[in-house]
Order: sequence, then C-alpha cells, then structure tokens
Amino acid sequence: MKLVITLLLALFTLGAHAQQAVPMAEDEAVEKRLIAIADELRCLVCQNESLAASRSDLAQDLRREVRTLIKAGKSDAEIREFLVARYGDFVLYRPPLKPTTWLLWASPFVLMALGLIGLSWHLRRRRHDDAVLTDADKARAAALLSGDR
Repeated sequence: MKLVITLLLALFTLGAHAQQAVPMAEDEAVEKRLIAIADELRCLVCQNESLAASRSDLAQDLRREVRTLIKAGKSDAEIREFLVARYGDFVLYRPPLKPTTWLLWASPFVLMALGLIGLSWHLRRRRHDDAVLTDADKARAAALLSGDR
C-alpha cells in the first residue's frame, strides 16, 4: 500500500517544478525605496496592514502609482504629500499633529486615564463594601469557623 501511495505522489509531483522568481521592478533601488515608503503608509482597504504588506487590489494599484512617482524623480515627501492630498491623513501610519488629528493622538491617553479613574473608584468602593460586617455576621462567621452550627 505504501508503494502505491509513493508512486501516486511521485506522479502528481512530476508536473510541479520550481521557476525563477519574477522581480517586482526592473530596478532594485526603486523596489527598495518603494518598500521603505509603503511601510509607512496604511492600506485603505485592510486598514491594519501597511501598503507594502497588503495584497488588496487597491494596494497593488497604489504601489504601482508610487513606483511611477519614484521613476518620475519625486522625493519621498512629495510622494507622501500626493497620497495625503488624494486620501487624507488616514493613509499615514503616523499622521501629523494638527487640530484635525488632536483627538486621534490624545484618545489613547484619555482612555487610559478614564480606565485608571474607573478602576480606582471600583477598588475603593469594593474595599468599603467588604469592610462592613454586623455583629450578627461576625457571630455567625465565628460559629461556622468553630464547627458549631
């Protein structure tokens, strides 16, 4: 039985052979610069992936556009400005600090402060509630601990 399985696997793998990887760009320097720029940009479809890592159609189109801009001699800053003008600050992983992005930059700190305040309030309240025992509760607890019911 093992021989039959081995022969079948060998027959199925005859057609599979490795091929040379096709380069993404004719110029390796262009590709390295593209990756450096695309790592700092957000995929507008995936939103949690960089433009370099995303496989969405829009990301592929944007990478193609960035390659064209690189070949046209645009600087990295000009390419970012072009994409921000077209898609807004959301395309940047690190948007600039300006009035329209203050909430974006401050929200983690505000949420952390609110969480600490809520935790502190909850712990104080719990400590206060647990500390109050009536004389009847104390007598009952002593009876349970001594084994008398």
